[in-house]
Amino acid sequence: MSEIKLTAERRTEFGKGAARKLRRAHQIPAVIYGHGTEPVHVALPGHATMLALKTANALLSVELEGKSTLVLAKDVQRDPIKPVIEHIDLVVVRRGEKVNVEVPVHVEGEAAPETLVTLDLQVLELAVEATHIPERVVVSVEGLQAGTQILAGSVELPEGAALVTDPEALVVNVTAQVSAEALEEELAEAEAEVGIEHEEPAAEAAPEEAAEPSEG
Repeated sequence: MSEIKLTAERRTEFGKGAARKLRRAHQIPAVIYGHGTEPVHVALPGHATMLALKTANALLSVELEGKSTLVLAKDVQRDPIKPVIEHIDLVVVRRGEKVNVEVPVHVEGEAAPETLVTLDLQVLELAVEATHIPERVVVSVEGLQAGTQILAGSVELPEGAALVTDPEALVVNVTAQVSAEALEEELAEAEAEVGIEHEEPAAEAAPEEAAEPSEG
């Protein structure tokens, strides 16, 4: 994964008011820390940073006052309603060192006919070199039969990566596809077990009795 360069400015004002002022100027407040260094409070360019963080585990090269620092986003605080990043914690990394990151799992291929493929684990935690973080881990289900389970320990990892996730964790589960009729039967059985009864549709009302002939 290539480095994404961002130019930062040092922050000297703090608090909610200062943060709002930064966001109005299309900047994002952040703090850089790690490797025994004092935390450095910075402001990052809003649009460029949001684009960079669309990539999982993006490796950022932050330039501040003529000095570049390699960092990873450790914590990204987002507004619960607006598409706005409120604050970012950035941890310093060094070339050649290993870091633990969560890498997305991507399923490819077609399993056997009449099967259902379920991705039970969306990410795998890996120990990888900070400058060689894979964008994703690929798991192939090509031709797999119902009943096949792929555990974390059997997933092929990118070169240089070590698994941190429990190797017995279920990643992909291939099961037999259930027909609509079977689903209805299972639902009916489940409802019967808990005592749910459905009323029979009301019968059509009987035709009114013929009027008796009037006496005459």
